[in-house]
Amino acid sequence: MSYESFKVLKSSAVPLPIENVDTDQIIPARFLKATERKGFGENLFRDWRFTQDNRIKNDFVLNNPIYSGKILVGGNNFGSGSSREHAAWAIYDYGFRCVVSSFFADIFKNNCLNIGVLPVEVSRSFLNHIFEAIYNDTKTELKIDLPNQLISMCDSKLSENFEINSYKKENMINGYDDIDYLYNMKLDIEQFESKSPL
Repeated sequence: MSYESFKVLKSSAVPLPIENVDTDQIIPARFLKATERKGFGENLFRDWRFTQDNRIKNDFVLNNPIYSGKILVGGNNFGSGSSREHAAWAIYDYGFRCVVSSFFADIFKNNCLNIGVLPVEVSRSFLNHIFEAIYNDTKTELKIDLPNQLISMCDSKLSENFEINSYKKENMINGYDDIDYLYNMKLDIEQFESKSPL
């Protein structure tokens, strides 16, 4: 598998209620030199997490030990800007497996789906409920049920369905990228070729 399969995730969440977070804020351009997916997590939100002389900014949420989990909850219009896939790589490498927002930029959304990060788009009102719950209790857990396409707040009855492309959903559940998907159809392709005229 190219990445960890995703079926049901239950986790606390890290709140980032900032709108219009673009890919240069997620992973600054100066860190795009590598071509492998590894190592980008240490520079996730680099300019928000550290000063220019590499001192930790204690007021940034990723530096606050009271928040943790595999789910990042962002503001509206998350992942806008350039099409760099490194932004999704950085989120995955840092340890997040899901990003929740009320709107995602299309290219960022697809980049996430290609490498095992599930972008869950919810209504603005549901997003506000999530932020409120996390700020009231930092240990608040969310449940992301991919097979049923349902996001729930574990300590309440609030839940909401989310949309996902059926092909991407199948790949996420199996931990496949596009190449894995085709490879697992190898026998079907060979049988088709054997029956097809030259």
